[in-house]
Amino acid sequence: MRIGELAARTGVSVRALRYYEEQRLLVAERSPSGQRVYPDSAVDRVSMIQHLYAAGLPSKAIEPLMPCVMSGEVTPELLKRLRAERQRIDERIGDLVGTRDRLDSIISVAAAYEGGVCPR
Repeated sequence: MRIGELAARTGVSVRALRYYEEQRLLVAERSPSGQRVYPDSAVDRVSMIQHLYAAGLPSKAIEPLMPCVMSGEVTPELLKRLRAERQRIDERIGDLVGTRDRLDSIISVAAAYEGGVCPR
């Protein structure tokens, strides 16, 4: 499939797909006329890249993980990286839960004074 079709199927911009190629996260073949051509498996790969970005991983951290994530190839080094990223995500989740809990507390106090003046 061409880059426009991959963009449409994944909801990712053409510019982002080109960036993924620059970062070696995505590989395209070239047609005789020089156009990018992606295999059907690129849809799943782009989805995984998006999930890893959403989890807060930078492209430099994603690139070495992709062989393991996509094919199941596991080396001790990749397993170590995956565990480190999982730990980082767990810490981020903990931070977000704490922030949400503080926000809930503020909402509860503010709701008691809805329409009036909330004490500081």
